[in-house]
This record gives sequence, structure tokens and C-alpha cells, in this order.
Amino acid sequence: MSDSAEICRLDVWLWRARLSPTRTEAARIIEKGRVRLTRAGQQARMSKAGYRVRPGDVVTLMRGERLVEARIVAFGTRRGPPAEAASLYEDLTRPPPEGADG
Repeated sequence: MSDSAEICRLDVWLWRARLSPTRTEAARIIEKGRVRLTRAGQQARMSKAGYRVRPGDVVTLMRGERLVEARIVAFGTRRGPPAEAASLYEDLTRPPPEGADG
């Protein structure tokens, strides 16, 4: 597998995984520092849409009122339907505590 197949731009991946409605919106939230990336136990707030992500990286961001944490498992080649997009990551989001109003 080539290096280009093992990395992807963060904004592109957020869009393909349907964690952002548009690539432009993905770039905007990244550049505002609203996306965190964890790699090899080190967490950093992202500020560049072109940052290269890899399988195994964990992306954390707010999606509406919900905190989403997702481990990248694949990049995909397009923005497909929701079921295809969901196969690009493992959802690590913790459920809200019992009895919490949501």
C-alpha cells in the first residue's frame, strides 16, 4: 500500500465520514480549533484542515450538542451513504450517564 493510501486530509475525512455536512464546514471548525486529534497517546487541538490523519487516530469534536469521539479505521474514496460513512470509523463516544437529561 502506498503512503498516499495510508493518509488523508482531516477535512476530507470528516466530510466523507459524515461528521461534517460540507468540506468547507469541516475546514472551518478545524481552523477554529474545535477538533482534537489523539495519536499514540498524544492529544492536540488541530488548526489546519490539511493535517494528515492515519488509521488509528482518534478525532474528537462537537457535533451539534453532542461530543463525538471516533477512531479512524478507513478513509473511503467518496462521500457515500450514511452506512458506508459509518464504516470509516469506530464510534468511541461515551453514552450520557443514566438519568441525565439530554
